[in-house]
Amino acid sequence: MATSNTKVVRLSFATEGGKTFSITIPNPREDLNQAEVLTVMNTIVSSNIFLTTSGALTGLRDVRVIGTVTDDLFDPSQA
Repeated sequence: MATSNTKVVRLSFATEGGKTFSITIPNPREDLNQAEVLTVMNTIVSSNIFLTTSGALTGLRDVRVIGTVTDDLFDPSQA
């Protein structure tokens, strides 16, 4: 039985079609701050580098750092 901890940062953007487009980045820095993230997100929107099925990115929706703890209750033997 093993326990693992993982963290991701999820950047969510508004699209032209009124939907949400998210980018998930694993293992964010511990000292990540709001100003840095918002600067990067605004650069992504203004650079127009992503075209989604609901159109280009038009604005910022949300930023979340998500931590997950996984307890593996069963490890089958490796034969």
